[in-house]
Amino acid sequence: MEIKRFIDHSLLRPTATASAIEALCREALEFEFYAVCIQPCYVALAKKILKNSEVKIANVIGFPLGANTTKVKVFEARDCIKNGADEIDMVLNIGWVKSGKFSAVEAEITAVKQEIGNKLLKVIIETCYLSDQEKKQACWAVLNAGADFVKTSTGFGTAGASFEDVKLIKETLGNNIKIKASGGIKNKETAKRYIELGVSRIGTSSGVNYVKESPQSIKKK
Repeated sequence: MEIKRFIDHSLLRPTATASAIEALCREALEFEFYAVCIQPCYVALAKKILKNSEVKIANVIGFPLGANTTKVKVFEARDCIKNGADEIDMVLNIGWVKSGKFSAVEAEITAVKQEIGNKLLKVIIETCYLSDQEKKQACWAVLNAGADFVKTSTGFGTAGASFEDVKLIKETLGNNIKIKASGGIKNKETAKRYIELGVSRIGTSSGVNYVKESPQSIKKK
């Protein structure tokens, strides 16, 4: 499969304007990316531009800190789907993970998944803040709650995706869940390496650069 079909073309900056979101959606159409990943306030705008296309709309909830109450996250997810989102990227409660409250973490993810039904749920575990043991336990909570993806990062923490974290997720959960790598994936060569490691989606704001890179430019890096 071509790399463009792995890309969630993302614009999550707090300064993102409506015109920037429109441009993002038009790029996704032009380059045939799998999805756009945007803030909830822009889902209706994106839906209007992407109507009748194959490009999916992913909305973030509990973003970027994960500290909203469960009721708020459930409401956010419901509202996003109502307004036209196809997928939800939620941040789990990082503080609960650090506190060892994995039953609460799992229950919250379950509540969001039940709310959105057959729509895809990606759960951001924000690996930069977790020990390897916490990452493993968070992964099991995501799987047990019925989510569809483990996602590495928001891109707003102290670090983004890493090869080591993707390997750890894969070793922990095998092929029982899909993985989305996001945060700091700036070029096609790096994205391809993540795909080789078993990633099903790449979250990036650099997707246009990927598809414009020539094989020669990749070899020189």
